[in-house]
Amino acid sequence: MSGQRVNWKRRIFDIIQLGNVSDVPSRVFDYCLVGVIVANLLAMFLETFDELAAYRPLFDAVEAVTVGVFCVEYALRIWTAEYLYPGRTRAEAVGRFLLSFDGVVELLTILPFFFLSGAVVFRMLRVVRIFHLFRINATYDSFNVITSVIREKRNQIFSSLFIVLILTLASSLCMYSVEHEAQPDKFANALSGVWWSVSALLTVGYGDVYPVTALGKAMAVVISFLGVGAVAIPTGIISAGFVEQYRDAQTGADRSRGCRSVTLDLDSRWTGMSMAEIARESGMTPLLVRRGTRALRADPGLTAALGDELLLYEGMAE
Repeated sequence: MSGQRVNWKRRIFDIIQLGNVSDVPSRVFDYCLVGVIVANLLAMFLETFDELAAYRPLFDAVEAVTVGVFCVEYALRIWTAEYLYPGRTRAEAVGRFLLSFDGVVELLTILPFFFLSGAVVFRMLRVVRIFHLFRINATYDSFNVITSVIREKRNQIFSSLFIVLILTLASSLCMYSVEHEAQPDKFANALSGVWWSVSALLTVGYGDVYPVTALGKAMAVVISFLGVGAVAIPTGIISAGFVEQYRDAQTGADRSRGCRSVTLDLDSRWTGMSMAEIARESGMTPLLVRRGTRALRADPGLTAALGDELLLYEGMAE
């Protein structure tokens, strides 16, 4: 009987945790959970309409039932935690799950129903739970692409966000210096203009705070143009990262079809040669050059540098 209970426990873990596409009960569970989350959010939205006040008991019942489902699922995840963290004791596995991102989100979506009925922010975390259901087992899926790009470009993204922060503070200080006398209530100090500078740099402004002096308006025009460039910097970095990931995926798919990788060291005769020269000498076609954290297209005029990793197709391009 003990072995049978363990088997059932493992089977429940497979259904609620892994989201195996080929496992019909697991897929049915995922779809049902999505339906429960949507029903919960829909009831939460509809109960805010005064015209539907007569249906408030129904909405409350829907929320109670759906939260009950969340509680059962949360309890099952705790019960099967040792399968999620193999090699750990049951207490360690349960503690690891409770402190994990998924465990914290699930707890925060349940507690407001019992203790914080007005905490809409925590209740909206139920939307986050839908993302757990997109557990795609492929090694190269869209979610992996997003996380890989952010991880690889984190230094550039941080630098660009730092530039935006400095530009925001500088814009606020400049606007304070020219608008304080004309609008002491709107620009009381150097930080008062942060709201205006953020709205001007990242959007077109909201109209609640705006310059009234001629110099302030001129500065606002310049700051707005700078905002376009400031927003374009992280956007360009992330876009370039997606292009690199796509190229890596394409070339990675070709590795099993006659491709090999070569790293240029001090003894390599190809260092300093162009891709066209390498192609003529080796009889292979350069496809990609990985230089540090960047992936470059192997254009014929690109010069190979020390430390470059070349992806070569064992044959000449047609």
